[in-house]
Amino acid sequence: MSIDLFFQKIRSYHPISEAAEMAWKSLLKEKMYPKGDPVISIGQHPKKVVFVVKGLLSQNYITPQGDEVIKYFFPEQRMAASLGAMLANTPSTFHITALEDTTVLEYDFFEFRRLFHDFPDLALFYIAYNDRHWIVEKEPLEITFRTETAAKRYDDFLKKYPNLVNRLKKHHIASYLGITPTQLSRIFFANK
Repeated sequence: MSIDLFFQKIRSYHPISEAAEMAWKSLLKEKMYPKGDPVISIGQHPKKVVFVVKGLLSQNYITPQGDEVIKYFFPEQRMAASLGAMLANTPSTFHITALEDTTVLEYDFFEFRRLFHDFPDLALFYIAYNDRHWIVEKEPLEITFRTETAAKRYDDFLKKYPNLVNRLKKHHIASYLGITPTQLSRIFFANK
């Protein structure tokens, strides 16, 4: 069932052949990460990509002052990885952690890339996925975080993640917005 869901999602980015699906399917492994467990750790040379079947992950980094900041959430049907570290063959500068008990399908990124030669449709999926999530979504988000007020960032969060508000603790949302939980409470009550 989760594999069917995975390939249904993949095909929403770009069609892939049955042969490509079979080759990719051979790389997939289902795994469960209990709440609080790391999927990828800071300093690790990552090799895997995970697709969230059920649960919720967050991508976090540590500031020079030692504060943990949430950069991104990965709910169901999203992929998570330390792509920059894998492409540059460097240690990850952030960690990805399970915020809930999370079931994923994971695969080795480098083995997946080797399939591109025989299955160009997988390479086209990869381009389409990265274009959407690392350029189309990410660039406006980075501008918003540098130019908008905390209240506007909170409104944008509610629009982007309407189903996550009840699954997250206040400090998770505040960390993502770059504000304190107290500031978030003020924004929340001002919007009521």
